[in-house]
Amino acid sequence: MPTSEQTIVSRITELVAADSVSSPDPTWDSSNRKVINHLSAYAERDGWSVDVQELESGGDGKANLIATLGNKENAEDEPAGLVLSGHTDTVPFDAGGWNSDPLKLTERDGKLYGLGSTDMKGFFAVALEAASAFDPTKFKAPLYLLATADEESTMNGARSLSRAQLPLAKAAIVGEPTDLRPMRMHKGIMMQGVTLRGQSGHSSDPELGNNVIEALPTLLSVLSRYRDELAQQFRCEFMAVPVPTINFGCVHGGDSPNRICGELDFSFDVRMLPGLEYADVERDLNARLIEIAALHDIDIEMRRLVEPVPAFEQAEGSDLVVACEHVSGQIADA
Repeated sequence: MPTSEQTIVSRITELVAADSVSSPDPTWDSSNRKVINHLSAYAERDGWSVDVQELESGGDGKANLIATLGNKENAEDEPAGLVLSGHTDTVPFDAGGWNSDPLKLTERDGKLYGLGSTDMKGFFAVALEAASAFDPTKFKAPLYLLATADEESTMNGARSLSRAQLPLAKAAIVGEPTDLRPMRMHKGIMMQGVTLRGQSGHSSDPELGNNVIEALPTLLSVLSRYRDELAQQFRCEFMAVPVPTINFGCVHGGDSPNRICGELDFSFDVRMLPGLEYADVERDLNARLIEIAALHDIDIEMRRLVEPVPAFEQAEGSDLVVACEHVSGQIADA
């Protein structure tokens, strides 16, 4: 019979090998069903009841797993039980930047390397093995395991769970890697796309068009100043990155060196601290984009690439935070 460590490593190996990249870019986006199928088999083998929820959106082959261990009788009337929650997807990868195959779990210098090994496929293997040490017939309330899709991109998995209006649990722990330090705050995120439209034309006479690439430095400068303003207004020393951030993600524009660029697409994300609302950020950004459009005599349109996720904060002295501090031996951080 395999040891707990052997079971965990074996399961992480299978989960890492199951490619489950999620991305707003369809050329990268892939199904998470192999991961869900593995987790379903593990959970059923360990005595959990398993429900697989097909996603309403998010592409082919996307699903969530909802596994339950223990008594559900009290769960229908009022919030009860504990949720262990994680996501099944990973970000895209550059295989050339790895020292080993990212989809093959590799041990090196006493550590395990693989795409998602820590963030966060390994969590499921550890959580299932930890739960197997307890007798579920003695549970006063159920233990749930949630495995969601698309956390790294659209959050469609979590949104589908929310729309399903399942019975609420009393508490939830998200097994993201934190060096086992409880975290009671989390930044929100919004991903925005901006389209700049001018007038294309032959490059032999710049007066024939309006080149939107020439407006890009202004856009970057304005967004950089806004980022600095947010950093002055919002700060949380508990967080590793204590200020809101704006990342300039990608730019696509133009079609030929000898044509005036008439259209350009630019995308970025904003990470908000608790207290900074995405509606306020959108309002501030739109006001600045209107000024840029007038300055360069172009049209500018901003849109959401995905629905925003608000920042989260749990009260410092809540029962869950205190319990996590006790078992981890570490004070909760942001």
